[in-house]
Amino acid sequence: MRRHQKGFSLIELLIVVAIILIIAAIAIPNLLRSRMAANEASAVGSLRTIDTAEMTFTTTYPDVGYANLANLGGAATSCATPTGATSTTACLIDDVLATTAVKSGYNFAAAATGGAPSVAYTSTALPTVVGQSGQRAFCSDQSGVIRYNAAGTACANTDPAL
Repeated sequence: MRRHQKGFSLIELLIVVAIILIIAAIAIPNLLRSRMAANEASAVGSLRTIDTAEMTFTTTYPDVGYANLANLGGAATSCATPTGATSTTACLIDDVLATTAVKSGYNFAAAATGGAPSVAYTSTALPTVVGQSGQRAFCSDQSGVIRYNAAGTACANTDPAL
């Protein structure tokens, strides 16, 4: 009488591992592409928020005009009070975005141009690592049109609109 051994043979285990590796090889690139697409969508949303904040800022402080990114934010303690917003801390966007200027794998910048009052601004969102955190660069100006650059390294008002 033969005893039956319990468990899997080495060949069976190797086949299961090979199948898992094939599935992972298919799934991981799709996951990375999905994450880049989510980062790009977040960057566009943040640029829209910056555009809205710039329009609100220039309406609220017409003698100043448009603002730099840091002026659009404000510490939570100053924004919590009714008189906390000023032209240097407008409390219009999240202070994390305004001070660190990094969100969802993108570096943000917004700069007012011209004298007082400034009559124009440019805002940009560049991927921290092109091809990993995002593929495209985005930018906007006082027109409110968000543009993209497929190379991901720079963006200008001559690039195509979204």
